[in-house]
Order: sequence, then C-alpha cells, then structure tokens
Amino acid sequence: MSAEKILSDWKKSSFKPVYWLEGEEAYFIDVLVDYAEKKLLSPAEAEFNLSVFYGKDADWAEVVNACKRYPMFGDKQVVILKEAQQMKDLEKLIGYIEQPLASTIFVVSHKEKKVDGRGKLATALKKTKAEVLTTKKLYDNQLPDWAGQMIKNHGLTITPKALAMLVDHIGNDLSRIENEIEKLMLNMGTRKSIVEEDVENFIGVSKEFNAFELQAAVAQKDLAKSIRIIQYFESNPKAGPIQLILPSIYNFFSKLYVLLSLPDKNETAAAAALGVSPFFVKDYYAAARKYDYAAVEKVLLLLHEYNLRSLGVHNGSANDAGLMKELVVKIMA
Repeated sequence: MSAEKILSDWKKSSFKPVYWLEGEEAYFIDVLVDYAEKKLLSPAEAEFNLSVFYGKDADWAEVVNACKRYPMFGDKQVVILKEAQQMKDLEKLIGYIEQPLASTIFVVSHKEKKVDGRGKLATALKKTKAEVLTTKKLYDNQLPDWAGQMIKNHGLTITPKALAMLVDHIGNDLSRIENEIEKLMLNMGTRKSIVEEDVENFIGVSKEFNAFELQAAVAQKDLAKSIRIIQYFESNPKAGPIQLILPSIYNFFSKLYVLLSLPDKNETAAAAALGVSPFFVKDYYAAARKYDYAAVEKVLLLLHEYNLRSLGVHNGSANDAGLMKELVVKIMA
C-alpha cells in the first residue's frame, strides 16, 4: 500500500489498528506521522487520546500500556512511536501487534531500513492486521514527475525548464523540494504558472549557470560554455556541487544511449522509452548528432571514473572544479 492510499483511507475514517511505516525514504513516513499526530483527532480529543513516544527514550512496556488504554470522551485514541529503529527491546511489541486493541490506532515510524524479514517481528507484522508501508528512495529520473505532480496538486503549472532547474538544483531531497515549492507559492501571489525566472528569483538558481545548463552544454560539446559554468560553480560552490552534477550528466547520457538503440525514433516513442517530457526529446536528438555509441560509452566510463575521484579514489589533490574541467575536456576530446 502507498502513503497516498493510507492518507486517503484516513481521510475517509477507515483505520487499521497498527501501521508500520519503514524504509529508506523518510519523507513519506514523516507525512503520515505528521497527519496522524495533527489530523486524526480533533484538538479536544488529542488532549486526552494522543500519546507520542520516541524510540531512543521509550520503554516498551509504557508503549504497550498506552496502546491498551481505552479512549476517553471519544471512540478512538492514537499512539505514535517515532524513530522506532532506535528503540531497545523493539520485538517486545510483538505481543500487542498480534492482538491490538480495535479502538487504538498505533502508528510506528521505523526509518532508514526495514525490519529483518527473517525475524519474529516481521513474521508478526505479516500475520496480523497491521498495515505495513515500506518506502524506497526515488530514482533521480523519477524526481521530475514527482515534483511536477506535487505542483499540479497545488493547482499550479510549471514550465519544463523551470522544473528541470528546480530538481537539478535540489537533488533527491523530497522534503526540501516540497519546501521550495511552498516558497514559490508564497512568493508568486495570484499567478499559477511557475517559470524559470521564479526559480531564479525565489530559490536562487541562476538561469544561465546551473546543472541543467551544464548538462546541455556538454551535450552540445560546447566547451567554452561548459568551462564558464564550472568557473561559476567554483566561485559559488552551493550552486553546483559535483555530487549533484555528475548524476545529472550520467542520467542524460544513459538516456542518450537508450535513444541510439531505439528502432523507432519518432518523438512520441522516444519520450516514452526515455521517460522524459516530449519537450526535452529534441535535446537528445541534438546530442545524438554529436555523440555516437562509442562516444556515449566513453562518456559513461569517464563519469564513473570521475565520480570515484570526487569521492577521493585515486584523485590526488584536484578540487571539484578541477575535476569537472578535466572531465568535460576529456568528454569532448
């Protein structure tokens, strides 16, 4: 079950007695825990029927006793256990999970990892009425669609280039993407369409010097422009950290490799195969005129090498800007 489905059920007052929220992507877990803490009960009900524990400090017996209490002045109570991965004796919750109280909604936040699938706790969760949500990090190529859908849910639209600027600048941090979208909403007034100038003015991403523009310059083998952008990053390190730039370029050339292998290269088929907006397909066609199969393979190998060097493997003393300059020169050689 997805986080969206759980939220939808909660809004319809449809509840399970236990929700086990686990995995690598904290954003979806935080959204559900925040809703459970602030929305499942009215303020008056929460005063008597909301209990919140933190794994590092919680005693398992206190958590179970809270779950076994009956609600006061209402038909349900909410018990939340945050950061359960830090709790000692976590498996001692099994007894309650196997026989939960129908009037209690027990929400457990277990971030960073899943419980051991071979252990007793995982077995108990599978056998009971518990709702288990396992979250995974989104792949980088999924971020534009996810951010675009969030913007759409807020009743806004965004130009493809502004969306690329936003996602490339922030990277795989869903909470921060959400915060920046909310910042845009506050600053746009009554306007409903986000454009590049909005991202530049309100988030601080230069229209000319950003990861998206560097990717485009490399794709067109424009060495002079690539070096100008890298020099800007050298003077403004937060604008283009190498840890965000390399995955962006790798993602582009991986898709270019797919494009070169397509038997049907019409724009609709290409957009579907690459998983990109039709707006960007022309960029891949243009790059395909500059790079053949062998050239793309060379780029992908270079990106792997320079990613390792950016992490300190066989790097010597080159800084991030130096590595990027070396890289783009070799790509275009």
